[in-house]
Amino acid sequence: MRNMRNENKAASVVHAEYEILKHIIGNVDLTDVVERMAIDEHSVRRVEQGGGNVLVLLENMMERRRHRLKPTHVDYKDK
Repeated sequence: MRNMRNENKAASVVHAEYEILKHIIGNVDLTDVVERMAIDEHSVRRVEQGGGNVLVLLENMMERRRHRLKPTHVDYKDK
């Protein structure tokens, strides 16, 4: 149990930021936002484009942190 906990701990601020971004991308449900804001064909397109833009921003934030993860991290990528 203790080893598993140590493997999952935040090894650095960058590691914590990366895992938080990964969690947001994988788990945040935007259904409520879409239902509230996407009312007609124009607003549907705007909401879809806005969501896509935010996803690209989050993915870029993650990518800029990958080379700063521990080399043993599954998502580590050399610069």
